[in-house]
Amino acid sequence: GPTGLDGPDLPEPTMPLQPQHAVDWLVETLLAAEPGEITICPVGPMTNVAMAMVKEPQIVPRIHEIVFMGGGFFEGGNTTPTAEFNVYVDPHAAHVVLTSGVDVTMVPLDATHSALMTGEWIDSLRSLGPVGEASAAMLDFYERFDVDKYGMASGPLHDPCTIAYLLHPELFETRHCNVRVELGSPTTLGMTVVDWWGVSGQEPNCTVARRIEADGLYRFIRDCLARL
Repeated sequence: GPTGLDGPDLPEPTMPLQPQHAVDWLVETLLAAEPGEITICPVGPMTNVAMAMVKEPQIVPRIHEIVFMGGGFFEGGNTTPTAEFNVYVDPHAAHVVLTSGVDVTMVPLDATHSALMTGEWIDSLRSLGPVGEASAAMLDFYERFDVDKYGMASGPLHDPCTIAYLLHPELFETRHCNVRVELGSPTTLGMTVVDWWGVSGQEPNCTVARRIEADGLYRFIRDCLARL
């Protein structure tokens, strides 16, 4: 919607924008931390992460893991027939991340579309107080997008799946695969080419989520909201 978070009437933010560039902040933060201490969870185009890797290669071996929401394979894309938005917006950044040598996990549309919200679950959030009421109002608005675009019975929650994977990996069906990003074709630019069956002979470079156990995922998200 017009505000980016339509549904509830949210107050204006009080924290000012940080003056430091995000790429410089990533470099500084990773160099200051112990190696393997930081996991990065991109839930949008990976421009800043890739730029930080290129600007200061010393940060690459210091990253413990990258879990990103993006891509698609059996289901294809949501921005073009073959490309998902987060990868399509900056496929070269996704390529840098996937070929960096960092331990990478991809949570694509195939996984997020396997775990849909229900109206009953959204309604159950309203009893959690102000946070639950605001969340339910956002989701009432947001859910219609996927219902209208894909003809689904309800909508998924894409981005929280990155954190859910880190805390509850048992909810995810995954496979270690070779994943490449198409950079040259005008027809399939940004496609995440997942060698699910291992037919290419290329070394696996990414853990790919295929399905999510929906009941467990939404129980976990509701429990998190209940603690806020």
